[in-house]
Amino acid sequence: MLPWLLLLPISIPTVAAVEKTFGVSPQLVSKYVSSSSGTWKCLDGSKEIPWSFVNDDSCDCPDGSDEPGTGACPNSVFYCRNKGHIGASIPSSRVNDGLCEPECCDGSDERPGVCKNICTETGEVHRKRRDEERKLRKTGSKIRSTYIQFAHKEKLRLEALIDSAAKDIVVREKEVARLREIADRTESISQAALEHKQQSPLYQALLDHSDALAALQREHKKHLEREKALGDILHTLRSGYNPNYQDMAVLEAVRGWEELSGLPHIGEAEGGQAEDDVPAKEEEVAAADDDDGNPWTPERLTNELDALINGDYVSLLLEHDEHVRAPREDSILFDLSSYLPDSFIPQYEEIKDTLVSWLTKIGIVHGGDTASADSSRARQNLVDGENALKSAVEERKQAEDDLAEVFNIHGFGQEGEWKKLDNHCLRTDQGDYTYELCLFQEAKQIPKNGGSTFSLGSVLSLFSDPKLMRFIRTFDSWNPAEGIEPGTPEYYKKQVYKHGTRCWNGPERNVILLLSCGLENALLSVVELEKCEYQFTGTTPALCLPMDAENDTRDEL
Repeated sequence: MLPWLLLLPISIPTVAAVEKTFGVSPQLVSKYVSSSSGTWKCLDGSKEIPWSFVNDDSCDCPDGSDEPGTGACPNSVFYCRNKGHIGASIPSSRVNDGLCEPECCDGSDERPGVCKNICTETGEVHRKRRDEERKLRKTGSKIRSTYIQFAHKEKLRLEALIDSAAKDIVVREKEVARLREIADRTESISQAALEHKQQSPLYQALLDHSDALAALQREHKKHLEREKALGDILHTLRSGYNPNYQDMAVLEAVRGWEELSGLPHIGEAEGGQAEDDVPAKEEEVAAADDDDGNPWTPERLTNELDALINGDYVSLLLEHDEHVRAPREDSILFDLSSYLPDSFIPQYEEIKDTLVSWLTKIGIVHGGDTASADSSRARQNLVDGENALKSAVEERKQAEDDLAEVFNIHGFGQEGEWKKLDNHCLRTDQGDYTYELCLFQEAKQIPKNGGSTFSLGSVLSLFSDPKLMRFIRTFDSWNPAEGIEPGTPEYYKKQVYKHGTRCWNGPERNVILLLSCGLENALLSVVELEKCEYQFTGTTPALCLPMDAENDTRDEL
Protein backbone atom coordinates (compact mmCIF):
# COMPACT_ATOMS: atom_id res chain seq x y z
CA MET A 1 0.00 0.00 0.00
CA LEU A 2 2.92 2.37 0.54
CA PRO A 3 3.52 3.13 -3.19
CA TRP A 4 -0.13 4.06 -3.68
CA LEU A 5 -0.10 6.35 -0.67
CA LEU A 6 2.92 8.14 -2.15
CA LEU A 7 1.34 8.60 -5.59
CA LEU A 8 -2.18 9.71 -4.69
CA PRO A 9 -1.42 13.17 -3.17
CA ILE A 10 1.07 14.21 -5.91
CA SER A 11 -1.49 15.92 -8.16
CA ILE A 12 -3.43 17.60 -5.33
CA PRO A 13 -0.85 20.25 -4.29
CA THR A 14 0.22 20.64 -7.92
CA VAL A 15 -3.30 21.41 -9.06
CA ALA A 16 -3.89 23.65 -6.07
CA ALA A 17 -0.86 25.69 -7.08
CA VAL A 18 -2.07 26.26 -10.67
CA GLU A 19 -3.49 29.74 -11.23
CA LYS A 20 -6.86 29.98 -12.94
CA THR A 21 -5.35 32.03 -15.76
CA PHE A 22 -2.25 29.84 -16.12
CA GLY A 23 -1.79 28.88 -19.78
CA VAL A 24 -4.27 31.54 -20.96
CA SER A 25 -3.21 33.92 -23.77
CA PRO A 26 -3.35 37.68 -23.02
CA GLN A 27 -6.25 38.05 -25.48
CA LEU A 28 -8.42 35.65 -23.43
CA VAL A 29 -7.44 36.54 -19.86
CA SER A 30 -10.44 38.88 -19.47
CA LYS A 31 -12.78 35.93 -20.11
CA TYR A 32 -11.40 33.88 -17.23
CA VAL A 33 -13.33 35.63 -14.43
CA SER A 34 -15.73 34.01 -11.96
CA SER A 35 -19.38 35.06 -12.01
CA SER A 36 -21.05 36.52 -8.91
CA SER A 37 -22.50 33.10 -8.21
CA GLY A 38 -19.07 31.42 -8.31
CA THR A 39 -19.52 29.78 -11.69
CA TRP A 40 -17.79 30.06 -15.06
CA LYS A 41 -19.11 29.47 -18.60
CA CYS A 42 -17.07 27.47 -21.16
CA LEU A 43 -15.75 29.65 -23.96
CA ASP A 44 -18.00 27.96 -26.52
CA GLY A 45 -20.99 28.71 -24.28
CA SER A 46 -22.03 25.06 -24.14
CA LYS A 47 -21.75 24.55 -20.37
CA GLU A 48 -21.51 26.39 -17.04
CA ILE A 49 -19.24 24.89 -14.37
CA PRO A 50 -18.08 25.89 -10.89
CA TRP A 51 -15.15 28.36 -10.98
CA SER A 52 -13.13 25.89 -8.93
CA PHE A 53 -13.24 23.42 -11.84
CA VAL A 54 -11.01 25.68 -13.98
CA ASN A 55 -7.44 24.33 -14.21
CA ASP A 56 -8.25 21.48 -11.78
CA ASP A 57 -6.65 18.87 -14.09
CA SER A 58 -10.04 17.46 -15.05
CA CYS A 59 -11.66 18.17 -18.39
CA ASP A 60 -15.20 19.46 -17.98
CA CYS A 61 -15.89 21.67 -21.05
CA PRO A 62 -16.42 20.06 -24.47
CA ASP A 63 -14.09 22.63 -26.04
CA GLY A 64 -11.40 22.02 -23.35
CA SER A 65 -11.35 25.70 -22.38
CA ASP A 66 -11.58 24.95 -18.64
CA GLU A 67 -8.07 23.40 -18.65
CA PRO A 68 -5.75 25.87 -20.40
CA GLY A 69 -2.80 25.16 -18.12
CA THR A 70 -2.93 21.47 -17.15
CA GLY A 71 -3.12 19.50 -20.38
CA ALA A 72 -6.11 17.53 -19.14
CA CYS A 73 -8.10 18.41 -22.29
CA PRO A 74 -6.28 17.31 -25.47
CA ASN A 75 -8.26 19.72 -27.65
CA SER A 76 -7.19 22.84 -25.75
CA VAL A 77 -4.31 25.27 -26.25
CA PHE A 78 -1.58 26.19 -23.77
CA TYR A 79 0.04 29.64 -23.82
CA CYS A 80 3.70 30.06 -22.74
CA ARG A 81 4.30 33.60 -21.48
CA ASN A 82 8.06 33.42 -22.20
CA LYS A 83 8.94 36.56 -20.27
CA GLY A 84 11.97 38.17 -21.89
CA HIS A 85 11.08 36.72 -25.28
CA ILE A 86 7.87 36.28 -27.31
CA GLY A 87 4.87 34.34 -26.04
CA ALA A 88 3.80 31.22 -27.93
CA SER A 89 0.97 28.69 -27.98
CA ILE A 90 1.21 24.90 -28.17
CA PRO A 91 -1.40 22.09 -28.14
CA SER A 92 -2.40 21.07 -24.61
CA SER A 93 -1.46 17.48 -25.43
CA ARG A 94 2.20 18.57 -25.23
CA VAL A 95 1.83 19.94 -21.69
CA ASN A 96 3.32 17.87 -18.86
CA ASP A 97 4.52 15.19 -21.27
CA GLY A 98 8.09 15.25 -19.97
CA LEU A 99 9.47 16.99 -23.09
CA CYS A 100 10.68 20.58 -23.10
CA GLU A 101 8.99 22.27 -26.03
CA PRO A 102 11.20 24.77 -27.90
CA GLU A 103 8.26 27.18 -28.21
CA CYS A 104 8.14 27.47 -24.40
CA CYS A 105 11.58 28.77 -23.53
CA ASP A 106 10.40 29.50 -19.94
CA GLY A 107 9.74 25.78 -19.30
CA SER A 108 6.15 26.47 -18.23
CA ASP A 109 4.82 23.57 -20.29
CA GLU A 110 6.27 21.15 -17.73
CA ARG A 111 6.19 20.93 -13.95
CA PRO A 112 8.61 23.20 -12.06
CA GLY A 113 12.23 22.06 -12.26
CA VAL A 114 11.81 19.87 -15.35
CA CYS A 115 12.73 22.48 -17.99
CA LYS A 116 15.22 25.33 -17.57
CA ASN A 117 14.09 28.91 -18.30
CA ILE A 118 16.27 30.05 -21.23
CA CYS A 119 14.11 32.96 -22.43
CA THR A 120 16.80 35.56 -21.66
CA GLU A 121 19.35 33.88 -23.93
CA THR A 122 16.74 32.98 -26.57
CA GLY A 123 15.41 36.54 -26.52
CA GLU A 124 18.86 38.01 -27.08
CA VAL A 125 19.50 35.73 -30.06
CA HIS A 126 16.07 36.54 -31.45
CA ARG A 127 16.53 40.29 -31.04
CA LYS A 128 19.90 40.18 -32.74
CA ARG A 129 18.48 38.19 -35.64
CA ARG A 130 15.44 40.47 -35.78
CA ASP A 131 17.61 43.59 -35.88
CA GLU A 132 19.71 42.13 -38.69
CA GLU A 133 16.57 41.22 -40.62
CA ARG A 134 15.11 44.70 -40.08
CA LYS A 135 18.34 46.29 -41.28
CA LEU A 136 18.35 44.05 -44.34
CA ARG A 137 14.70 44.76 -45.11
CA LYS A 138 15.12 48.48 -44.52
CA THR A 139 18.01 48.70 -47.00
CA GLY A 140 16.46 46.23 -49.42
CA SER A 141 13.10 48.02 -49.37
CA LYS A 142 14.84 51.22 -50.49
CA ILE A 143 16.19 49.36 -53.53
CA ARG A 144 12.75 47.84 -54.07
CA SER A 145 11.24 51.33 -54.05
CA THR A 146 13.51 52.26 -56.96
CA TYR A 147 12.10 49.26 -58.85
CA ILE A 148 8.59 50.56 -58.20
CA GLN A 149 9.61 54.05 -59.34
CA PHE A 150 10.97 52.48 -62.53
CA ALA A 151 7.61 50.78 -63.12
CA HIS A 152 5.73 54.07 -62.73
CA LYS A 153 8.13 55.84 -65.10
CA GLU A 154 7.68 52.97 -67.55
CA LYS A 155 3.91 53.39 -67.24
CA LEU A 156 4.15 57.12 -68.07
CA ARG A 157 6.50 56.40 -70.97
CA LEU A 158 4.17 53.76 -72.42
CA GLU A 159 1.09 55.97 -72.01
CA ALA A 160 2.87 58.79 -73.85
CA LEU A 161 3.96 56.34 -76.54
CA ILE A 162 0.39 55.05 -76.97
CA ASP A 163 -0.97 58.60 -77.25
CA SER A 164 1.71 59.59 -79.77
CA ALA A 165 1.17 56.40 -81.79
CA ALA A 166 -2.61 56.98 -81.88
CA LYS A 167 -2.13 60.45 -83.36
CA ASP A 168 0.44 59.12 -85.81
CA ILE A 169 -1.96 56.37 -86.93
CA VAL A 170 -4.70 58.91 -87.75
CA VAL A 171 -2.29 60.89 -89.93
CA ARG A 172 -0.93 57.79 -91.66
CA GLU A 173 -4.39 56.36 -92.33
CA LYS A 174 -5.33 59.55 -94.22
CA GLU A 175 -2.04 59.42 -96.11
CA VAL A 176 -2.54 55.76 -97.08
CA ALA A 177 -6.06 56.54 -98.34
CA ARG A 178 -4.68 59.35 -100.50
CA LEU A 179 -1.85 57.17 -101.85
CA ARG A 180 -4.22 54.29 -102.60
CA GLU A 181 -6.46 56.56 -104.64
CA ILE A 182 -3.45 57.80 -106.65
CA ALA A 183 -2.11 54.26 -107.14
CA ASP A 184 -5.50 52.91 -108.25
CA ARG A 185 -5.93 55.71 -110.75
CA THR A 186 -2.39 55.38 -112.09
CA GLU A 187 -2.41 51.58 -112.31
CA SER A 188 -5.73 51.53 -114.13
CA ILE A 189 -4.04 53.46 -116.92
CA SER A 190 -1.07 51.12 -117.26
CA GLN A 191 -2.67 47.78 -116.29
CA ALA A 192 -2.51 46.41 -119.81
CA ALA A 193 1.16 47.33 -120.13
CA LEU A 194 1.90 45.76 -116.74
CA GLU A 195 0.21 42.49 -117.68
CA HIS A 196 2.29 42.36 -120.81
CA LYS A 197 5.51 42.88 -118.82
CA GLN A 198 4.55 40.11 -116.40
CA GLN A 199 4.67 37.61 -119.26
CA SER A 200 8.38 38.28 -119.71
CA PRO A 201 10.78 35.34 -119.11
CA LEU A 202 12.67 37.42 -116.53
CA TYR A 203 9.58 37.93 -114.36
CA GLN A 204 8.51 34.29 -114.62
CA ALA A 205 12.05 33.19 -113.71
CA LEU A 206 11.93 35.46 -110.64
CA LEU A 207 8.70 33.79 -109.49
CA ASP A 208 10.18 30.31 -110.02
CA HIS A 209 13.31 31.26 -108.08
CA SER A 210 11.19 32.65 -105.24
CA ASP A 211 9.17 29.42 -104.96
CA ALA A 212 12.36 27.35 -105.06
CA LEU A 213 13.98 29.47 -102.33
CA ALA A 214 10.90 29.15 -100.13
CA ALA A 215 10.95 25.36 -100.51
CA LEU A 216 14.69 25.20 -99.79
CA GLN A 217 14.23 27.39 -96.74
CA ARG A 218 11.59 25.04 -95.30
CA GLU A 219 13.80 22.00 -95.83
CA HIS A 220 16.81 23.85 -94.40
CA LYS A 221 14.92 24.67 -91.19
CA LYS A 222 13.82 21.05 -90.84
CA HIS A 223 17.40 19.84 -91.20
CA LEU A 224 18.68 22.41 -88.69
CA GLU A 225 16.12 21.30 -86.09
CA ARG A 226 16.97 17.64 -86.67
CA GLU A 227 20.70 18.37 -86.54
CA LYS A 228 20.34 20.17 -83.18
CA ALA A 229 18.24 17.35 -81.72
CA LEU A 230 20.76 14.72 -82.87
CA GLY A 231 23.65 16.85 -81.57
CA ASP A 232 22.04 17.04 -78.12
CA ILE A 233 21.53 13.28 -78.10
CA LEU A 234 25.12 12.52 -79.13
CA HIS A 235 26.55 15.03 -76.65
CA THR A 236 24.57 13.42 -73.84
CA LEU A 237 25.71 9.97 -75.01
CA ARG A 238 29.33 11.12 -75.03
CA SER A 239 29.07 12.72 -71.58
CA GLY A 240 27.61 9.60 -69.98
CA TYR A 241 29.45 6.95 -72.02
CA ASN A 242 31.86 4.58 -70.29
CA PRO A 243 34.84 4.10 -72.66
CA ASN A 244 35.69 0.84 -70.86
CA TYR A 245 32.38 -0.67 -71.89
CA GLN A 246 33.13 -2.52 -75.14
CA ASP A 247 30.05 -1.72 -77.21
CA MET A 248 31.64 -1.05 -80.61
CA ALA A 249 28.48 0.50 -82.09
CA VAL A 250 28.27 3.07 -79.28
CA LEU A 251 32.05 3.61 -79.39
CA GLU A 252 31.94 4.25 -83.16
CA ALA A 253 29.06 6.74 -82.71
CA VAL A 254 30.92 8.61 -79.96
CA ARG A 255 34.19 8.71 -81.96
CA GLY A 256 32.36 9.94 -85.05
CA TRP A 257 30.65 12.72 -83.06
CA GLU A 258 33.97 13.78 -81.50
CA GLU A 259 35.66 13.96 -84.89
CA LEU A 260 32.79 15.91 -86.47
CA SER A 261 32.60 18.39 -83.56
CA GLY A 262 36.37 18.76 -83.06
CA LEU A 263 36.16 17.36 -79.52
CA PRO A 264 38.95 15.35 -77.84
CA HIS A 265 38.47 11.65 -77.33
CA ILE A 266 37.18 10.63 -73.93
CA GLY A 267 40.11 10.37 -71.52
CA GLU A 268 42.57 12.23 -73.77
CA ALA A 269 41.79 15.73 -72.43
CA GLU A 270 43.68 14.94 -69.26
CA GLY A 271 46.47 13.14 -71.12
CA GLY A 272 47.76 15.99 -73.17
CA GLN A 273 45.05 17.68 -75.17
CA ALA A 274 43.52 20.50 -73.21
CA GLU A 275 39.82 21.22 -73.41
CA ASP A 276 40.75 24.81 -74.19
CA ASP A 277 41.75 23.60 -77.67
CA VAL A 278 38.16 22.62 -78.47
CA PRO A 279 36.79 26.13 -79.14
CA ALA A 280 39.79 26.83 -81.37
CA LYS A 281 39.05 23.70 -83.42
CA GLU A 282 35.42 24.61 -83.68
CA GLU A 283 36.36 28.10 -84.86
CA GLU A 284 38.68 26.57 -87.50
CA VAL A 285 35.89 24.32 -88.75
CA ALA A 286 33.46 27.27 -88.86
CA ALA A 287 36.04 29.41 -90.67
CA ALA A 288 36.62 26.65 -93.23
CA ASP A 289 32.87 26.35 -93.82
CA ASP A 290 32.48 30.10 -94.36
CA ASP A 291 35.60 30.60 -96.51
CA ASP A 292 33.93 30.00 -99.87
CA GLY A 293 33.46 33.62 -100.97
CA ASN A 294 29.67 33.40 -100.79
CA PRO A 295 28.22 36.68 -99.43
CA TRP A 296 25.18 34.79 -98.07
CA THR A 297 26.46 33.93 -94.61
CA PRO A 298 24.33 31.88 -92.17
CA GLU A 299 23.44 35.12 -90.39
CA ARG A 300 22.19 36.70 -93.62
CA LEU A 301 20.22 33.56 -94.45
CA THR A 302 18.50 33.79 -91.08
CA ASN A 303 17.80 37.53 -91.13
CA GLU A 304 17.34 38.46 -94.79
CA LEU A 305 16.08 35.44 -96.73
CA ASP A 306 12.43 35.99 -95.77
CA ALA A 307 12.54 39.53 -97.13
CA LEU A 308 14.07 38.27 -100.37
CA ILE A 309 11.45 35.54 -100.83
CA ASN A 310 8.54 37.85 -100.00
CA GLY A 311 9.76 40.77 -102.13
CA ASP A 312 7.47 42.88 -104.32
CA TYR A 313 8.40 41.46 -107.72
CA VAL A 314 5.92 43.63 -109.61
CA SER A 315 7.62 46.79 -108.34
CA LEU A 316 10.99 45.23 -109.08
CA LEU A 317 9.85 44.48 -112.65
CA LEU A 318 8.72 48.07 -113.21
CA GLU A 319 11.92 49.49 -111.73
CA HIS A 320 13.96 47.21 -113.99
CA ASP A 321 12.01 48.37 -117.04
CA GLU A 322 12.51 52.01 -116.06
CA HIS A 323 16.24 51.39 -115.58
CA VAL A 324 16.60 49.74 -118.97
CA ARG A 325 14.78 52.56 -120.74
CA ALA A 326 16.72 55.31 -118.95
CA PRO A 327 19.49 57.02 -121.02
CA ARG A 328 23.08 56.14 -120.25
CA GLU A 329 24.70 58.52 -117.83
CA ASP A 330 27.95 58.53 -119.83
CA SER A 331 26.24 59.64 -123.07
CA ILE A 332 27.89 62.74 -124.47
CA LEU A 333 24.42 64.05 -125.39
CA PHE A 334 23.41 64.28 -121.77
CA ASP A 335 26.82 65.30 -120.40
CA LEU A 336 27.32 68.14 -122.88
CA SER A 337 25.70 70.67 -120.56
CA SER A 338 28.62 70.44 -118.17
CA TYR A 339 30.87 71.85 -120.89
CA LEU A 340 28.64 74.76 -121.93
CA PRO A 341 28.54 78.25 -120.46
CA ASP A 342 25.58 78.91 -118.20
CA SER A 343 24.08 81.36 -120.66
CA PHE A 344 23.73 78.64 -123.35
CA ILE A 345 22.16 75.93 -121.11
CA PRO A 346 18.45 76.99 -121.57
CA GLN A 347 18.78 76.93 -125.36
CA TYR A 348 20.64 73.61 -125.15
CA GLU A 349 17.92 71.98 -123.04
CA GLU A 350 15.24 73.09 -125.51
CA ILE A 351 17.17 71.74 -128.49
CA LYS A 352 17.93 68.48 -126.63
CA ASP A 353 14.26 67.85 -125.77
CA THR A 354 13.23 68.46 -129.36
CA LEU A 355 15.96 66.16 -130.69
CA VAL A 356 15.11 63.36 -128.25
CA SER A 357 11.43 63.66 -129.18
CA TRP A 358 12.25 63.26 -132.94
CA LEU A 359 14.59 60.32 -132.29
CA THR A 360 11.95 58.62 -130.15
CA LYS A 361 9.28 58.98 -132.81
CA ILE A 362 11.42 57.37 -135.51
CA GLY A 363 12.51 54.58 -133.10
CA ILE A 364 16.19 55.39 -132.81
CA VAL A 365 15.92 56.25 -129.08
CA HIS A 366 13.52 54.44 -126.74
CA GLY A 367 11.62 56.97 -124.71
CA GLY A 368 10.69 56.30 -121.11
CA ASP A 369 7.37 54.56 -120.47
CA THR A 370 5.84 57.41 -118.47
CA ALA A 371 2.75 55.48 -117.48
CA SER A 372 4.75 52.50 -116.16
CA ALA A 373 7.15 54.74 -114.29
CA ASP A 374 4.32 56.70 -112.70
CA SER A 375 2.53 53.47 -111.79
CA SER A 376 5.67 52.02 -110.23
CA ARG A 377 6.29 55.11 -108.17
CA ALA A 378 2.66 55.33 -107.06
CA ARG A 379 2.63 51.66 -106.09
CA GLN A 380 5.89 51.95 -104.15
CA ASN A 381 4.63 55.05 -102.37
CA LEU A 382 1.49 53.15 -101.35
CA VAL A 383 3.52 50.16 -100.12
CA ASP A 384 5.78 52.45 -98.11
CA GLY A 385 2.77 54.20 -96.62
CA GLU A 386 1.05 50.94 -95.70
CA ASN A 387 4.24 49.63 -94.09
CA ALA A 388 4.59 52.81 -92.06
CA LEU A 389 0.94 52.53 -90.94
CA LYS A 390 1.40 48.86 -90.03
CA SER A 391 4.51 49.70 -87.97
CA ALA A 392 2.63 52.45 -86.12
CA VAL A 393 -0.28 50.09 -85.34
CA GLU A 394 2.09 47.35 -84.12
CA GLU A 395 4.00 49.84 -82.02
CA ARG A 396 0.80 51.00 -80.32
CA LYS A 397 -0.38 47.39 -79.75
CA GLN A 398 2.98 46.43 -78.23
CA ALA A 399 2.89 49.49 -75.97
CA GLU A 400 -0.66 48.65 -74.85
CA ASP A 401 0.35 45.05 -74.08
CA ASP A 402 3.44 46.21 -72.18
CA LEU A 403 1.36 48.70 -70.20
CA ALA A 404 -1.13 45.99 -69.21
CA GLU A 405 1.75 43.83 -67.93
CA VAL A 406 3.47 46.40 -65.71
CA PHE A 407 1.08 46.14 -62.73
CA ASN A 408 -0.29 42.65 -63.37
CA ILE A 409 -0.25 40.61 -60.12
CA HIS A 410 0.31 37.43 -62.13
CA GLY A 411 3.41 38.94 -63.74
CA PHE A 412 5.38 41.95 -62.56
CA GLY A 413 3.45 42.44 -59.29
CA GLN A 414 0.71 44.76 -58.11
CA GLU A 415 3.26 47.54 -57.57
CA GLY A 416 5.29 46.65 -60.66
CA GLU A 417 8.33 45.82 -58.53
CA TRP A 418 9.44 43.01 -60.87
CA LYS A 419 9.25 44.96 -64.13
CA LYS A 420 12.86 46.20 -63.92
CA LEU A 421 14.06 42.61 -63.56
CA ASP A 422 12.46 41.41 -66.80
CA ASN A 423 15.18 39.44 -68.64
CA HIS A 424 17.73 40.32 -65.91
CA CYS A 425 20.22 37.42 -66.01
CA LEU A 426 21.80 35.78 -62.94
CA ARG A 427 24.77 33.39 -63.02
CA THR A 428 26.54 31.00 -60.67
CA ASP A 429 29.30 28.39 -61.15
CA GLN A 430 28.62 24.91 -59.80
CA GLY A 431 31.09 22.13 -60.60
CA ASP A 432 31.63 21.68 -64.34
CA TYR A 433 28.77 23.99 -65.30
CA THR A 434 27.75 27.61 -65.25
CA TYR A 435 24.05 28.04 -64.54
CA GLU A 436 22.30 31.09 -65.98
CA LEU A 437 18.76 32.21 -65.26
CA CYS A 438 17.25 35.19 -67.05
CA LEU A 439 14.21 36.16 -64.99
CA PHE A 440 10.88 35.66 -66.76
CA GLN A 441 12.71 34.13 -69.74
CA GLU A 442 14.90 31.02 -69.56
CA ALA A 443 17.26 28.96 -67.39
CA LYS A 444 20.37 27.37 -68.96
CA GLN A 445 23.10 24.88 -68.07
CA ILE A 446 26.36 25.93 -69.79
CA PRO A 447 29.36 23.53 -69.80
CA LYS A 448 32.65 25.20 -68.83
CA ASN A 449 34.75 22.94 -71.05
CA GLY A 450 32.80 23.07 -74.28
CA GLY A 451 29.76 21.17 -75.44
CA SER A 452 26.07 21.86 -75.86
CA THR A 453 24.19 24.37 -73.71
CA PHE A 454 20.98 22.88 -72.32
CA SER A 455 17.77 24.78 -71.65
CA LEU A 456 16.47 23.95 -68.17
CA GLY A 457 13.15 25.71 -68.72
CA SER A 458 11.86 28.88 -70.27
CA VAL A 459 8.84 31.20 -70.40
CA LEU A 460 5.70 30.42 -72.40
CA SER A 461 2.90 32.19 -70.62
CA LEU A 462 3.28 34.41 -67.62
CA PHE A 463 -0.23 35.82 -67.69
CA SER A 464 -3.56 34.03 -67.34
CA ASP A 465 -5.26 36.31 -69.88
CA PRO A 466 -4.31 35.08 -73.40
CA LYS A 467 -4.47 38.67 -74.65
CA LEU A 468 -1.57 39.53 -72.37
CA MET A 469 0.69 36.64 -73.40
CA ARG A 470 3.95 38.13 -74.56
CA PHE A 471 6.67 35.64 -73.76
CA ILE A 472 7.92 33.15 -76.27
CA ARG A 473 8.64 30.07 -74.17
CA THR A 474 7.96 28.80 -70.63
CA PHE A 475 8.10 30.55 -67.24
CA ASP A 476 5.21 28.37 -66.20
CA SER A 477 4.04 30.26 -63.12
CA TRP A 478 4.82 31.93 -59.84
CA ASN A 479 4.22 29.84 -56.71
CA PRO A 480 1.68 27.19 -57.81
CA ALA A 481 1.11 25.78 -54.28
CA GLU A 482 -2.51 25.40 -53.27
CA GLY A 483 -3.78 28.17 -51.01
CA ILE A 484 -1.18 30.73 -52.11
CA GLU A 485 -2.99 33.83 -53.33
CA PRO A 486 -1.56 35.88 -56.24
CA GLY A 487 -0.19 39.20 -55.02
CA THR A 488 0.85 37.93 -51.57
CA PRO A 489 4.56 37.87 -50.55
CA GLU A 490 4.59 34.04 -50.55
CA TYR A 491 3.35 34.03 -54.13
CA TYR A 492 6.50 35.78 -55.36
CA LYS A 493 8.97 33.60 -53.45
CA LYS A 494 8.88 30.81 -56.04
CA GLN A 495 9.13 30.70 -59.83
CA VAL A 496 8.66 27.60 -61.99
CA TYR A 497 10.42 27.17 -65.33
CA LYS A 498 9.34 24.20 -67.48
CA HIS A 499 9.85 22.48 -70.83
CA GLY A 500 13.64 22.66 -71.04
CA THR A 501 15.79 20.35 -73.17
CA ARG A 502 14.77 16.72 -72.70
CA CYS A 503 17.25 14.57 -70.78
CA TRP A 504 18.80 11.54 -72.43
CA ASN A 505 16.18 8.81 -72.16
CA GLY A 506 14.33 10.92 -69.58
CA PRO A 507 11.90 13.81 -68.98
CA GLU A 508 12.21 17.48 -69.89
CA ARG A 509 14.41 19.59 -67.66
CA ASN A 510 12.54 21.85 -65.19
CA VAL A 511 13.61 24.44 -62.62
CA ILE A 512 12.09 25.68 -59.37
CA LEU A 513 13.56 29.02 -58.27
CA LEU A 514 13.24 29.86 -54.55
CA LEU A 515 13.76 33.56 -53.79
CA SER A 516 14.22 35.53 -50.58
CA CYS A 517 14.95 39.12 -49.57
CA GLY A 518 18.52 40.22 -50.28
CA LEU A 519 20.46 43.33 -51.22
CA GLU A 520 21.54 41.85 -54.57
CA ASN A 521 19.91 39.93 -57.39
CA ALA A 522 21.96 36.75 -57.19
CA LEU A 523 21.86 32.98 -57.57
CA LEU A 524 23.17 31.24 -54.44
CA SER A 525 22.90 27.52 -55.11
CA VAL A 526 21.83 24.89 -57.63
CA VAL A 527 20.72 21.38 -56.62
CA GLU A 528 19.43 18.58 -58.84
CA LEU A 529 16.73 17.18 -56.54
CA GLU A 530 16.03 14.28 -58.88
CA LYS A 531 16.76 13.46 -62.49
CA CYS A 532 16.32 16.62 -64.60
CA GLU A 533 14.54 18.47 -61.76
CA TYR A 534 16.62 21.43 -60.52
CA GLN A 535 16.17 23.74 -57.55
CA PHE A 536 17.78 27.18 -57.65
CA THR A 537 17.95 29.50 -54.66
CA GLY A 538 18.51 33.22 -54.96
CA THR A 539 18.00 36.65 -53.45
CA THR A 540 16.46 39.86 -54.73
CA PRO A 541 15.55 43.29 -53.27
CA ALA A 542 12.15 42.92 -54.96
CA LEU A 543 11.10 40.70 -51.99
CA CYS A 544 12.30 43.15 -49.30
CA LEU A 545 8.98 44.55 -48.15
CA PRO A 546 9.01 47.66 -45.92
CA MET A 547 8.54 47.00 -42.20
CA ASP A 548 4.86 47.65 -41.42
CA ALA A 549 3.56 49.19 -38.22
CA GLU A 550 2.72 45.84 -36.67
CA ASN A 551 6.24 44.48 -37.11
CA ASP A 552 7.85 47.73 -35.96
CA THR A 553 5.90 47.86 -32.69
CA ARG A 554 5.89 44.16 -31.80
CA ASP A 555 8.19 43.76 -28.77
CA GLU A 556 8.90 40.89 -26.43
CA LEU A 557 6.88 40.50 -23.29
